[in-house]
Parts: sequence; C-alpha cells; structure tokens
Amino acid sequence: MGLQTFTRDNIGCLLGGALLVTLLLLPVVSLEPNRIMPGEPLLLWEATSLSTLGLLLALLLPTCGLLTVPHGLPLRLILLTATLLSLFYVIGASASELVAQASPLARVSLGSGFWGSTFCLALLLSDNVIKLALAPLARLAWILLLMASILALLASGHWDNLSLLKEYHSQSDFWAQGLRHLQLSLGSLVPALLVGIPLGIRCHRSPRLHALLLPLLNVLQTIPSLAMFGMLMVPLGLLAHHYPIVAKVGISGIGAAPAIIALFFYALLPIVSNTRLGFAQVDSQVREAARGMGMSAWQSLWQVEFPLAMPVILTGVRVILVMNIGLVAVAALVGGGGFGTYIFQGLGQAANELVMLGALPTVILAFLCATLIDTLIALQQRDKHD
Repeated sequence: MGLQTFTRDNIGCLLGGALLVTLLLLPVVSLEPNRIMPGEPLLLWEATSLSTLGLLLALLLPTCGLLTVPHGLPLRLILLTATLLSLFYVIGASASELVAQASPLARVSLGSGFWGSTFCLALLLSDNVIKLALAPLARLAWILLLMASILALLASGHWDNLSLLKEYHSQSDFWAQGLRHLQLSLGSLVPALLVGIPLGIRCHRSPRLHALLLPLLNVLQTIPSLAMFGMLMVPLGLLAHHYPIVAKVGISGIGAAPAIIALFFYALLPIVSNTRLGFAQVDSQVREAARGMGMSAWQSLWQVEFPLAMPVILTGVRVILVMNIGLVAVAALVGGGGFGTYIFQGLGQAANELVMLGALPTVILAFLCATLIDTLIALQQRDKHD
C-alpha cells in the first residue's frame, strides 16, 4: 500500500502565518490620552476581554488550519469572511471597554496589528476568490455583501469609540466631499472618452497620426500631478480675470477646473492606446464578413468592431478611473475638494486618523470601481465567446 502524499497550500501557509504573527504579536489598538499625544500600544489579549477574545480565536484557529491545504475552498471563503467580520467586531468591543475605563478625552486608535491582519485577510480572500473561479456577478455580489456587512457594523455605532469614527462624526461634510471626489473623477473621464475613443479609432486607421500623437500623450503622462496643476492655475486664473463670464461658470485658477483639465490630459493616453489596440485585435475577416452582409463602414464600426473591441477599451477605462480617483486626492491642494482635503488637513494637524479618514475611502472607492469594471469586462468577454 503506497504512501499518500500530503499537498500543502504554500500561499495559504505563508499568509496564514503572517496573519497569526501580526494579530498576536503586534499591537492591535493604542490607547491615547487625547487627539494629538501618542498612546500606549496594546496587544490583542491586553485590549480585549476573555469572552471577546474567545470569539475571534474560535474562528481564527480553524481558519488557519484550513489554509494549509488546497481543499475546501468554499468553506475557507466562509471562514475567512467570518474571521474578518469578527475581527472588526472585536476591535469595536475592545475600544468600548478601554474608553469606559479611561479619561473623557481618551481615544483608541487602530494599531499595526489590526492593519497588518486586515491586509493578510484581504490577500487570503482575494486568493481564495481567484481559486474558486467565481462567476463575475457572483464575485461582485460577494464583495458588495461583505462591504454592506462592514458598513452595517459601522452604522450600528459599534465602532463609535474608535478615534477614526470620532473624526468621521466631527466632519459634517464627509459625504459632500465624497460626492465631490466622485464628480471630479467622472467629470474628467467622460470628456476623455468622448475625445479619446475617436482619436484611438483614427490612430488605428492612420499609422502616421499614431506616430505623431502617442509620443505627445506619453510626454503629458510623465508630468507630475502637482506640476500639472500648477501649470494650469496661471492661465486659468488669467482667463477668469480678463473674461468675467468664464469666472461665472466656475472656471478659475483654483477649484475644480484645473483638476478636471489635468485629469483629462492624464486620461487620454490609456483610452487612446487601448482603443487603438482593441480595434487592432478585431480580425480583418470579421470586417469583410460585415461588408459582405451589406453593412456600411459606419455600421460595421459600431455594430461589429466596437463591441469586439469593448473589453480592451474597458480595461483602459479601469486604469483611468482608478488613476483619477487617486489623483483627485492630490487635487485638494488646488482647492479641488474631495477626500484629499482630509488627508492634507490631517498632515497639517499631525492627526493620523484624519489622514486615514481621507485615504481609506479613496482606496475603497478605487477598489469598488475597479471591481465593477472588471465585472463588465468579464461579462463582455463571455458574450464575445458566446
């Protein structure tokens, strides 16, 4: 009787070990005397009661055990999701217990152990979802359900004793800044699509135009964002000064105008190059078949070639949108608004939680937009194969 070989999941073992190290050996929270002063870092068992700690360990230990083998992926996904949610619950309970025993000005901030373990769990969840090969809509539904569960926990007030939530409650314009962030990101994307897609189609048909235009767009892409914003402030300010009607429509050297124009320039290269590449991948026999069916050149372009090139174009849109969401945070320096406002206010006040209040929504918004477009790309490719 032969010996059975043991199959080990190397990625699961590595990330599972990192999860245990960060969660058990690094401080998960820090008890601070006030908003500015540094606090006392606390390990997991120092910050939580025995019953609360037992809830997390009851999920953590079997989860880490299951990570060592490449089997039971659906059960692993359920356990990892439950472990992440229980970690969020335990941190909220710990903050409530610590604040109840401290002074009224005391705050509880999140520590490196929490951030490290959350990062490890996110990597494990991503790896597990990829290995499960979930359908595009099923993957999107799981992500939205997970985000909704976390938001429900935050909305319940369970995290209200954490300094991050205290900063959130003190910012009455948080959602207005979020809407502003989204408006700036999409406000530059739409004109880039209207200009970039026709240019990309033209570059596909004219190698000479491609040779002239792409180097120019590459040069624009290499200009640092702060330099681009600064270069636009002077001419836009002069334009608004000499032509009052321009200022009345909201165009000036500071605010949304320089941000949208700069992001428009940055967005042109990905959309033009991806559009050209998408149309280049359309088989010439497909065009000939469309012509043979009596389609005009315009009908062939929009009814046959464009749908086939759409997955590649959407890949460029994903790049643009994620890039724009990140760059809008920098646009706060020129009065653009958005979540970047909190980042720079926090840096000026040495308030780390205020910085995180601007950085975390920016990352989450970029992730959700990328996930949504990835789903659209997968659906387009499935329809293309069908």
